[in-house]
Amino acid sequence: MPELPEVEVVRRGLDRWTSGRTVADVEVLHPRAVRRHIAGSTDFAARLGGSRFGRAMRRGKYLWVPLDEASSSLLGHLGMSGQLLVQPQDAPDEKHLRIRIRFDDTLGTELRFVDQRTFGGLSLHENTADGLPDTIAHIARDPLDPAFDDAAFHAALRLRRTTVKRALLDQSLISGVGNIYADEALWRTKLHYDRPTATLTRPRSAELLGHVRDVMNAALDQGGTSFDSLYVNVNGESGYFDRSLDAYGREGEPCHRCGTPMRRRPWMNRSSYFCPRCQRPPRLGAPSGRSNRSPQLSRASS
Repeated sequence: MPELPEVEVVRRGLDRWTSGRTVADVEVLHPRAVRRHIAGSTDFAARLGGSRFGRAMRRGKYLWVPLDEASSSLLGHLGMSGQLLVQPQDAPDEKHLRIRIRFDDTLGTELRFVDQRTFGGLSLHENTADGLPDTIAHIARDPLDPAFDDAAFHAALRLRRTTVKRALLDQSLISGVGNIYADEALWRTKLHYDRPTATLTRPRSAELLGHVRDVMNAALDQGGTSFDSLYVNVNGESGYFDRSLDAYGREGEPCHRCGTPMRRRPWMNRSSYFCPRCQRPPRLGAPSGRSNRSPQLSRASS
């Protein structure tokens, strides 16, 4: 699934190619692509038609475009294989084209939502006072957000009875981090994925957060991570950060730091990649925390 860097690359493309344009008409080719729009595909197309796109925004793995006076937004989630493509109007339809959005100008391009597995989708939502679509108001800020609270992040880590990788993937605590970048940040910090969060000191959690930011910024510079043709930017181009990965997908290859063969372990229906020498597992009986929720973030969940 695309993580923060990949979604941010798409957001930047949307902002460049669709900001300020007015929708002429909308064609929904597969109802599952608008299943999160409760009123259905006909209502979705009717309400979006005539709307003017604002500046594309993002929180974690979600992106949205404020409409007209910013009281509502077009919200997008890419799921496993969703693509938002800006294509010439006369370009052949993609095999898995789900939604087409035409504009009322003469630029000659349209916005297409393509999704092979149909786990992603688009929907319309009212905005909160903070300008967020109401359905994602509970999602935490991401680590690249200037308003992200580092101190609250550390306090939540210490208070939660969980392990460090689970915490990194908890979108109510820190959004936008997925399996790939969690493994990369943990490798850089020399932390095992099962390390209890209650054992992390403030300097250690600050180091981890710094590496999360570093690896995401590095991925952004290279257009994100693409292992196949399913993740692309709005121009259909793949990212190439996969060539720079230190942990994820490197089972059996030498650790870039110590040379020990990297290992993979099943983890929460995913895989965790780590160096058994640099990232030693926690000792049995290590403390696991005092409570499941932090007071600052107790209302958030995803």
